[in-house]
Amino acid sequence: MPRLKYASVLRVFVILGLFCLWVQIMLSASNGSMYRESDINITNPGQDLLKLDTVPLEEELMNANETSEQVLALVPPELHKYLQVHPKNNSANSTERSGPKNISDIRRAIEKYNDAQYIHNEDIFGPVQNDTIIIAIQVHTRLTYLRHLIVSLAQARDIDRTLLVFSHDYYDEEINTLVRSIDFTKVMQIFYPYSIQTHPYEFPGTDPRDCPRDAKFEQAVKLKCLNALHPDLHGHYREAKYTQTKHHWWWKANRIFNQLQCTQGHTGLVLFLEEDHYVAEDFIHMLNLLRSTADKNCPQCEILSLGTYLKTYQYHINGDRRKKQLTLNYIQQVKAANEERRRRMQETQTWNFQVYPNLYSNTQKVEITPWHSSMHNMGFGFNRTVWNNIMELEQQFCAYDDYNWDYSLLHLSQNRPGKEKFKVYLCKGPRVFHIGECGFHHKKSNCNASTVISKVQKLVQNAKPYMYPARVTATATSGGAKHNKRLTKGNGGWGDIRDQELCTNMTRVGRQMRKYFYLA
Repeated sequence: MPRLKYASVLRVFVILGLFCLWVQIMLSASNGSMYRESDINITNPGQDLLKLDTVPLEEELMNANETSEQVLALVPPELHKYLQVHPKNNSANSTERSGPKNISDIRRAIEKYNDAQYIHNEDIFGPVQNDTIIIAIQVHTRLTYLRHLIVSLAQARDIDRTLLVFSHDYYDEEINTLVRSIDFTKVMQIFYPYSIQTHPYEFPGTDPRDCPRDAKFEQAVKLKCLNALHPDLHGHYREAKYTQTKHHWWWKANRIFNQLQCTQGHTGLVLFLEEDHYVAEDFIHMLNLLRSTADKNCPQCEILSLGTYLKTYQYHINGDRRKKQLTLNYIQQVKAANEERRRRMQETQTWNFQVYPNLYSNTQKVEITPWHSSMHNMGFGFNRTVWNNIMELEQQFCAYDDYNWDYSLLHLSQNRPGKEKFKVYLCKGPRVFHIGECGFHHKKSNCNASTVISKVQKLVQNAKPYMYPARVTATATSGGAKHNKRLTKGNGGWGDIRDQELCTNMTRVGRQMRKYFYLA
């Protein structure tokens, strides 16, 4: 009997030991994937998959990865200078990296550069003409991606006939030095003057008196915080890091079309890119080909597009769902993190653009379809006529409760009085690619920029025999149910009346934003 009792006790200890070993294995497997409440994220509606958000740490990790030899091998030696990373740049993609600390100095520098409107290399490549292609590049802090975008632009044919306008919402001398080192075309820098960096403790940044994002309305009224009476449609209060992107895009477009001296008579195309894009060497050829054939094939088309992707991000739905995640017990969290890791591994193994060579030939395929924000907001362009049409509805753009500039444009497109939705003339074989696997809207646990960049480089390399097509064949489509689904409401994040007024005042040079006091 004592022996049986001893055996039972031993069996219990063995089982406990095995259980502890299992827990340890699970913890090891999930190492690096546990997260804080503010780091939890969710993918699109309808997908119940966790996405782990570690900004700005993931951006620092991504930038710490030096450009791989595999990537450098596909970059001409004379362009390696744009990829040179200095030792001090280990955290160059973080908005908190070292730099000028004096906000007053930064504001003065921004005002100086914006007033000067200086065009670098104009003496070499000549002045801006009314039909010059202007490439507007929105820049935040992701220096690694910006380097590779510049490298791709440098290899594009006829790039010397364009004007690159880099629009910054973060003033950083290392980024400035990189941009001003460009020697293959004309370059201008403009600086968004109402950034979080220059207004860290006041609107448009985060005022200490602002309401907490998740405060209930009754609680906010009791707190007497500044914007208590103006939550968004989801009941949340503004977050400056999200509102800044829409403000920046709107300011940039207004600046280029309405305020620069060199564009006063400009009637050509303005192409919109971002710091984490990568262009094919014939993207200007394709842009000109689309422009020259659009009048014949699609006179009603107002937007040209060179790139497309399917993924979107909805912050406020993410924000609401993240609370549900916190109710999961520990084992469920571990299982969810492991499941997400396996999914990512599968995505990494199969990731590519399945477009070469099927959609590339001597005759380029083009689609005519209604413009949709999540599909056609990358590498798209329009001229002053279209911008004037947008400006007619500026109040709708600025009042629409959505922190996304592209969804706000989609709202305008679907509600134009007496007009159809914007039509896009879409290049089916993309010439603009998204390489930003880490950053604001795209979160990855392994932020090695070289991995994705290398794949895009090889893809573009393999596509060279199919580039520079001589003609296009256009097919009109309805865009499908997703494209034609009317927006019933925005994604939120834009309920604060201060954001709406700042947005509106950006179209009125010289006007000052009124000071609002919401509660006595």
